[in-house]
Amino acid sequence: MATTTLMPLDPALSPQRVSRILLTHGHLDHSAGAARLAGLTGAPVLAADPALRRSPGERGGAVESSTGDGGLAPGDVLTEAGCELRVVASPGHTADSVCLLLSADGALLTGDTVLGRGTTVIAEDGNLADYLATLDRLRALADEQQLSRLLPGHGPLLADPAGVLDFYISHRRERLAEIRAALAAGDRTGEEIVARVYADVDRNLWPFARWSVRAQLDYLAGRGELPPGVSP
Repeated sequence: MATTTLMPLDPALSPQRVSRILLTHGHLDHSAGAARLAGLTGAPVLAADPALRRSPGERGGAVESSTGDGGLAPGDVLTEAGCELRVVASPGHTADSVCLLLSADGALLTGDTVLGRGTTVIAEDGNLADYLATLDRLRALADEQQLSRLLPGHGPLLADPAGVLDFYISHRRERLAEIRAALAAGDRTGEEIVARVYADVDRNLWPFARWSVRAQLDYLAGRGELPPGVSP
């Protein structure tokens, strides 16, 4: 389960224990076991989405935790046994996505905002305009905090944060250029655009590509760039 726990940086400081369970976002591969873990450890679940917050042993909906309201608001700092994490809002992949900055190690836990392999899909509950703004914000953070590593929820550690984020930003610009070119060529449905833009991608992945195309068309629609007759 891709949750994050606060643990002592130096085991000699105190016996290790799960103090808080932090969710980077609500997709089930990151959150499904959180309530169970809370019951086993006595630790509250903190999340940006109120519906995901849990007090130990709770099975119902949003509840107050022993650490306030259980939220993860931008700029919140969580400390425990020598470990300090700062919450960085990163909407885009989902509306509730957050990253967690471990300043002492020059590291950023990215959830699904940045992956260890490949690039992130804009999920059905995500938004491309938000994601582009998030990438710009994280790129600035990489310089500001002199980040040395990204710690994704999937895949390996990434040792070149600035380079990875530059690639993500350029990749998104290239994809948008390809979508605009497909529209200029006469494509009017998401399926037609996927077939053109993602022709070299395994067809088994086309449903996920469809999500991205929908997000890109919604983005272009918001900028008044869609020609008549386009069906996102």
